[in-house]
Amino acid sequence: MIRRALLAGLALPALGRAQTSLAGRPITLVVPSPAGGGTDFSARLVAEAYGQALGTTMVVENRPGGNDVVGLSSVLRAPADGTTLLCGYCATMTARAAIGGLGDIQPMRDFQAVGQISDTPQLFVTHPSRPATTLPELIALARARPGALNYASAGNGSMHHMGTEYLKHRAGIDMLHVPYRGTGETISDLIAGRIDFYMNSPPPLTPLVREGRLRALCVSSDARHPGLPDIPSAAEQGFAGMPLNVWFSVFAPRGVPAATVALLSEKLNLVLADARLRERAAQAGALVSPSSAAQLAERVARETDFWRETARVAGITAG
Repeated sequence: MIRRALLAGLALPALGRAQTSLAGRPITLVVPSPAGGGTDFSARLVAEAYGQALGTTMVVENRPGGNDVVGLSSVLRAPADGTTLLCGYCATMTARAAIGGLGDIQPMRDFQAVGQISDTPQLFVTHPSRPATTLPELIALARARPGALNYASAGNGSMHHMGTEYLKHRAGIDMLHVPYRGTGETISDLIAGRIDFYMNSPPPLTPLVREGRLRALCVSSDARHPGLPDIPSAAEQGFAGMPLNVWFSVFAPRGVPAATVALLSEKLNLVLADARLRERAAQAGALVSPSSAAQLAERVARETDFWRETARVAGITAG
């Protein structure tokens, strides 16, 4: 107890110095994907308040390309002083890494976890013209017409890709993979009826479901989404225990001082405790879910192992 108290006492001056080093220096929060998706939503949800909590301004910068590699690389090229951060998407930081889809970048080696923003089940949708109104009905349709249905993703290693491949393997069905460059293009084709199935975090899809332009089949979790109480869970439809939640988190490049990372983590969790911010997220279908830096680092390691094994079983490669 005495040693812990001493360490805590030593940490306070270090956090103070870290606060001073960041105060007044603009911070860039890089989103490695186009505007309009879940990563962009998460970054913009916290940026203004996060910057204020750190005594500065935070600017969200979209740097899409190369299956997120362009954005990740830009963060790694920036000075490792805490003024350039990454808003990381779970599939990029785990699944794409697991299949070698990030080139020379290794998230567990090259980035430090700061903290989680949200952790949300995925929403499974189809076009209202399709005869399937539930997940079992969609699966029955796919079984009756092997390879005839298609599904959209943001490319190899995205959660839409890996999650649907997991669902295909579990349900014993075949659907054609159609990769897109961004959420906006995907949704345009979904609305036009050119895509049969899509899974994604709720924020970009919820308004379209409420307007009747897309049909929700279920959410991927065992329990109903509290912000979408009328949509059944996957467990209610016979698919319990699907590890398909989508999370978005803040990461710093390796080399940022430990005290700065601790400060960034502390202030992020402070921002996420705000009831108005949490309500704004919930209205869009996202569930705020703070974590410590250590908890996030452990999750990245665990899920990287899971998706590596999933890719091996399903024969998924980065190509």
